[in-house]
Amino acid sequence: MIASILAAAQDVPALRDDPVFVAAIAAEARMPREAFVPRRARRGAYIGAPLLIGWNQTISDPYVMAIMTAATRITAGSRVLEIGTGSGYQAALLAELGAKVWTIEIVPQLATRASAVLRRRGYRDITVRHGDGFAGWADRAPFDAVIVTAGSAAVPQPLLDQLRIGGRLVMPIGPSTATEHLEVYTKAADGHFDRCSLGWAMFVPLTGRGFTPDRPGLSRRTSTWCFGAPVT
Repeated sequence: MIASILAAAQDVPALRDDPVFVAAIAAEARMPREAFVPRRARRGAYIGAPLLIGWNQTISDPYVMAIMTAATRITAGSRVLEIGTGSGYQAALLAELGAKVWTIEIVPQLATRASAVLRRRGYRDITVRHGDGFAGWADRAPFDAVIVTAGSAAVPQPLLDQLRIGGRLVMPIGPSTATEHLEVYTKAADGHFDRCSLGWAMFVPLTGRGFTPDRPGLSRRTSTWCFGAPVT
């Protein structure tokens, strides 16, 4: 698994040598992915593709998780909000890098299962809540980073509002699942957002208040690649 991640990043030095990316893949090397997925899915836990975990939800492939983590620029002690807990693996990866994580899952069964797995594995700096992530987690804001693991046509405004100055939000954005880009929004001191793209993406749709039905047309990619070239 780690060899395939390194191979995928080999042609983009800015990603390959990024310290958060390097730390993320090192953490993935020691984390048992099979512990985070349903028993029936464990044989495929290490494949380089999304994996169904129930209720029409997936666990993203390890490479995409490492990219999203690197794009947040988190350090030890960072406060991170995750929308879409899913299996709990992304939250665990962030915690392995020293972040304190608040994560929201709209599917109650997944929230319960992820919470149990994370507690069993000893993660004490992760708080799981069942609910609609559209409104974020205002009483724990501001956040150094927000990761959204589901796609929509636009970023929910409360998530942008809850970023600190200099904070980053990573989310797949596009008019349809097939036309998404994984985009990064960085909050400037005057309140505006600088944007860059990690490349094409295809995630499960954001549900709840943030749901946007597929519409024809291509996404409007930002003109800047976050790592100097597409990495997805």
